[in-house]
Formats: sequence, C-alpha cells, structure tokens
Amino acid sequence: RAAWRRVGRRPPAAAPRPGEINLAVPFTPQAPHGRWEQPYQDACEEASVAMVHYFFAKKKFTPDSADKEILDLVSFEERRFGYGYDITAEETANVVKNFYGYKNVEVIQNPTVDVIKSTLAKGLPVVAPVYGRALKNPYFTPPGPTYHMLVIKGYTKDKFITNDPGTKRGEDYLYSYEVMMDAIHDWNGGDVASGRKAIIIIHPEK
Repeated sequence: RAAWRRVGRRPPAAAPRPGEINLAVPFTPQAPHGRWEQPYQDACEEASVAMVHYFFAKKKFTPDSADKEILDLVSFEERRFGYGYDITAEETANVVKNFYGYKNVEVIQNPTVDVIKSTLAKGLPVVAPVYGRALKNPYFTPPGPTYHMLVIKGYTKDKFITNDPGTKRGEDYLYSYEVMMDAIHDWNGGDVASGRKAIIIIHPEK
C-alpha cells in the first residue's frame, strides 16, 4: 500500500487547472518580411517550432532573426533529411530534436481538448498540424492552405489562443475548440483532411 494509506492520509489533491491561460510565446509569421514566395509559402512548420524554441529561450523575434531562423531550419531539413516543403508531425519532431537538441519531443495521437488544455496548463505550448482550409481564417489567401501548422498557446472558456504563422495578423488568434479539433490533421502525402489526428509537444529539457 502507498505510504499515505498506511498513515491514514489522503493523497495530495491536484492543483486546479486555470480557467484561462495564455503563454507568452513570441510571434512571427512564416514570411517575416512579407515575401510569400517559397520557401516562406510553406514555412509554417519552421515558424511554429521556432516560436516554441524562442519561448523556452526567452527570446523575442525581429523580422531579420525570424527570417534567419526559418531559413536555417529549411536548409537543415534539406541537408540532413532531404525533406520537402510539407513534413509530418513525426518529421517535425525529428527536426526539433536534431536542430535544437531537445531530448523529449512527443507526438500525441488523437488528442482531446482536455489533453491540450492540460498541456498548456503545464506551461508547454502545443504545435498542431492542421487541414488549413478547415480553419476558415479570413486572413488566409482563399481558399487557404491545404496543409498548415500553428502553435496553440492558450485557451479561454470556449476558444484556443494561437500564434498562427499563416498571416501577419496571427498573433493571439482565436479558434473555437470545435474548429480547431476538426482541423487537426497530419500530413499524409496529400489528402490532409483524412490525415491522422496528432499534435507535437516539445519539452524544454536538453
């Protein structure tokens, strides 16, 4: 039996989860200088993981530093792994481990709203691959990206707070729980709307 049972004590109660939270994740669009040609058109993965890394490193972006970070990540992916513009959650996790040196990068399949909120309550941003058109973001060039990636950095009573690199207006952008959970899909070679449900959680330990 556990020690608390032997001495007749109850286990400590878990701390209540905050009703709202918004982690101070710095923002950059995937096109820091407003140029949306390649590789920036498909640099949402790189921008998303860079935002989480800067959060852990307590750094802020400038357009120049964000541009360099994104291009360095793209170059690393091409040299080390031969990845193309669209990469899966597992491939993204692999890049984070090898480029930044984080030892623990999880890919969680079939996440729930509760799992995401509990992760955020621990101080960990969530990187989410999505079927971009399902987000219906009015700032995307219609009809929106097929495959996209963003950072979930907080939540309110009924919405997730994101840093969405697909638009310069993406800082603290709100998506309802329903919209976000419907949109979450991993890259699967093309039919993203049928891709598996998965999120990426980066732990700060190196």
